[in-house]
Order: sequence, then C-alpha cells, then structure tokens
Amino acid sequence: MATAAVAVLTLLLCLYASQILAQFAVSLTGNTNQRPRPPNDTLCAHLIEPAGYSCSEHTVRTKDGYLLGLQRVSSRTGEIKEERGPPVLLQHGLFMAGDAWFLDSAEQSLGFILADYGFDVWVGNVRGTRWSHGHISLSEKDKEFWDWSWQELALYDLTDMISYVNLITNAKVFVVGHSQGTIMSLVAFTQPDIEDMVEAAALLCPISYLEYITSPFVLRMVNMHLDQMILAMGIHQLNFRSDWGVNLMDSICDGHLDCNDLLTSITGKNCCFNNSRVDFYLEYEPHPSSSKNLRHLFQMIRKGTFSKYDYGFFKNMKLYGQSKPPEFDLGHIPKSLPLWMAYGGNDNLADVTDLQHTLKELPSNPELLYLESYGHVDFILSIDAKKDIYDHMIGFLRSQGKRSSF
Repeated sequence: MATAAVAVLTLLLCLYASQILAQFAVSLTGNTNQRPRPPNDTLCAHLIEPAGYSCSEHTVRTKDGYLLGLQRVSSRTGEIKEERGPPVLLQHGLFMAGDAWFLDSAEQSLGFILADYGFDVWVGNVRGTRWSHGHISLSEKDKEFWDWSWQELALYDLTDMISYVNLITNAKVFVVGHSQGTIMSLVAFTQPDIEDMVEAAALLCPISYLEYITSPFVLRMVNMHLDQMILAMGIHQLNFRSDWGVNLMDSICDGHLDCNDLLTSITGKNCCFNNSRVDFYLEYEPHPSSSKNLRHLFQMIRKGTFSKYDYGFFKNMKLYGQSKPPEFDLGHIPKSLPLWMAYGGNDNLADVTDLQHTLKELPSNPELLYLESYGHVDFILSIDAKKDIYDHMIGFLRSQGKRSSF
C-alpha cells in the first residue's frame, strides 16, 4: 500500500504540472472547440474497417452542446445492406470508449459478434473521449468543458444517442452497457418516453449503488479523499494518456509494481483476461474523463446513495431546492422494459450486494447471468466471453425483438 500511496502523490504532482502547462498552452495558442484530427484518425479506420467490417462515422450533438462520435457497423459482407437487423447501441464504461468493444479478434469482440449475427450495431462514445469531437463552443482546455459527471452522461449523452439511433433507423433500440455504461442506462431509463425508443437492455457488471465496493485500490483513494484533492488543485480533466500519464505508468510498471496486480487490486481477479494483448489494449485505453465524474462516483461510495451530484448545502438548495441531492428512483423504469444482467463473483467494482439492492428497487425481474469466476474486465475482454456471456445475451435480445430481419 506504500507503493500505491507514492504513486498517488506522484500522480497528483504530475496532474498539477500538466494543468499548468495546459493553461500556458491556451494562453499561447488560444482555444479551439474542435480537436484537430486527420481524416483517417477514426474508430472506423483504426479497428473496424481493417477487420473487414463496413463502418460509417456519425456525430450526435447533445442538448448541452457536446459533439459525440457514433459509429455504425455491419457484418463482413463488403457492403452495407439496405435492410439491416435490429439496432443495438453499445455503451462503454469509465476511462473507456467505443473501441472497448473491438479490442480482441472478430470471434471474441462483442461489437463484431453482434454485427455477424445481423444486428445493426451502433457504438457510443461519451464526451471527452478520443472518438468524440468536442463542443460547439468550448475547448477541451476550458474547465467548463469538463463540468460534468455520469449524471450528464446519462441524461444527455446516452439519451441523445438513443434518440439519434431511433430516428435514423425508425426502430426501437437495444441498449448494451458495461460498468459506467450501466449507470448511464439505468438513469436514462427513468426518464419519460424512454420506453418509446428502447426495445430492451443488456447490462454487463450493472452498477447503481456502490456502497459495498471491495476494490482495495479504489477504497484507498476514497479514504484519502483523492477526488477532493484533485478538484481543490483546479484539475478538471483526468487524462492518463498524456505524456505525464504514460511516463507515470511506465515508471510504476518498470520493476516497481506488477501491472496485472494493479489491475486486480482495482477490478478484482479476472479469470480469462488475455495478458498477451495488454500492450495492444494500452494503445487505445484509457480515455479521459472528468475529475467531477470521479468525485461523483466517490460520493456514491461514501454515502451509499444513488443520487445526483452533491454540491454541498447551499448550491444543492439553489439547484435542487433541497439540502441533499435527489436520488434517482429506479422504480420509474418501466416495468414492461425487458432487462438482462450479467455479473461476476470476482468483480470488486460491481459488488453482488449492491446489485441485490438495485434488483429490489426495480419494478421488473431482470434475467440474470452469474459467473462466479469472472472479474470486472472479463465481461468485455475475456477470451471465453462469447460462449460464457454473449451467446446468452444474443439469445435474450433475439427473444425480445419485435422486428426481426436476421
């Protein structure tokens, strides 16, 4: 644990230095709301088309002005069919983006598998990640750009992506989420009219309550109040792919700490994770997120609540009209919305006790798949995920679809 503490202090110093440098760069170059990007620097070009799949890039503008990248993928036919299967939207987790669904082979990656089964696959990317495109007026160097948590990701990003896919396809959408993507999904499903756009949902490592999280590394960060320290230092963006982040991870992993042990201390022991592909995974992961998002998640762990962001007494009164932030009511999720959930016995982030709390509050009884040996990362990167998870999920989705064109 001493090594972890040293790593955190080093991280804070590096974060602070990077923030000062970023502010200096803004003063020299000015702000641009659109990140420069070569024409071939897209998720389609990097991972999907090279595997032989048809892919097109889309941009969704959220109600609060963020420009989100959305990819549409179909099977390895060499051309996009006029008649597609039912649309399914994939929503990634924290510090990830849409590439998470395509990091293994075509036979192992859920995005490719769904396309081969005939689904019309749409890949979501939340604000601030590599494959999204900034904001209509804010630069990523502006602190206002990072003034959001999973609350906004649910109420704006995911809701607006679902609406876009529903509009383009003229069909109800299947939603598949992992980790933070499940928090976003559950909150989005509490909103009015969502049932008109969503056919069913499959949630991997479902999270709403985090009171019983068992991750030693995360709990230590919570107890150190790392989230408050970062925000107090004026750091708004968490980007572990910056130069300082790469150097930090290299120094930690170079003889000081086994990176597999670090992953285990965060997520739980992953039974079926392909260690030989770690270097390839790190070419794409992790993606940036906001310090406020980390703060919101840590609030949930400390308080055991599933509620909106806590600004403190006075700002809560101003924004919410009450001293404490309102809780999200899972009872507002339509009983008629079919849900499927898969969870693991070795998952240190999506604890079984917290899931039971969620299940008690839902008006329906979701179909459940429990894998005792699976950890948090296994659900998207296990070499055995197709037979262990995805075949079950696809069976559920097919059984729910009212419009079949397989």
